Amino acid sequence: MWWLGLLLAFGVTWLIAPKMMQFLRKIGLIAIDQQKPGKPRLPTSGGLLVAAGMLSGLFWVVALNSFLRPWLNISYLLAACNTVLIITLIGFLDDLNISKRAVRTTGIRDFRIGLPQWLKPLLTLPAAIPLMAVAVGESTMAIPFIGKVDFGILYPLLLVPVAVVCVSNATNMLAGMNGLEAGMGLVLCFFSGLFALFRGNPEGGILALLLASSLLAFLRYNWYPARFLPGDSLTYLIGSVFVTTVILGNIEFFGIIVFLPWILEAFLKLRSRFRAASLGILQANGKLKSRYKSIYSLTHLVMKLGVTERQITEILISLEILLCLFAWIWLY
Repeated sequence: MWWLGLLLAFGVTWLIAPKMMQFLRKIGLIAIDQQKPGKPRLPTSGGLLVAAGMLSGLFWVVALNSFLRPWLNISYLLAACNTVLIITLIGFLDDLNISKRAVRTTGIRDFRIGLPQWLKPLLTLPAAIPLMAVAVGESTMAIPFIGKVDFGILYPLLLVPVAVVCVSNATNMLAGMNGLEAGMGLVLCFFSGLFALFRGNPEGGILALLLASSLLAFLRYNWYPARFLPGDSLTYLIGSVFVTTVILGNIEFFGIIVFLPWILEAFLKLRSRFRAASLGILQANGKLKSRYKSIYSLTHLVMKLGVTERQITEILISLEILLCLFAWIWLY
């Protein structure tokens, strides 16, 4: 019966999206869709909507576990929920930093200013405390070419907070195309959630699948041409759910493989000292051209093929599907 939570997550996200968009416009929480003719202003911070859907499904699962048949470790699940909500709140605070007039940020003009880059890792660090407090995960990890290594107390005190900070911030880097963040996040969480379930770790698996279901509904409004932008609240939400799924599910090696696009994106952005934008320049034929001579993002690399915004999204989502299938076949 827990799977009914997936339908609830999808339904809540689908149904309340129009009202959420209307509300965000009313309070001025908007951003410019940079790669469209006329650069339309759209409501942003879709993470609030997706989180509402995910939590609705999660409450259903918790109710079943509490009143019908206990089968989940509620301490782990609620600790993960606290971590996710703290990080999502930080993303929302980043979305809230908006100017009344468009200003120049990372080479483009937008209403969203955001938080300083150096501040975000510091703010996300305390979000690891709930997971550290319940000592989730196993301290013994299988490392390729080395074997099993027991990290002992270093696992909850060092590896967990490092993973939470790095992953939640890395998912915020590969972004900017309609449907890209939600689409890749959907694939990432769907396969990670299923893998955790099949490995006998339902807490992380269910959380990831609930997010995937909510993201599927959100894509109705975020797919090209978008009517609703994700904002940092969604990218941080995706990263926080994924990292808690990996930790709760003890699927670290699987997680590293399927997270490779974001890892590579982080190294590419490091080359520009995190100043380069993933966005391109819209051409008369509808294709996108990179703003830079060098490649500072996976999106810049795909732009070399001479493609449109929608095609960039489809190519990167397809790449993530292939990585997930490869990791599943290799490790399961």
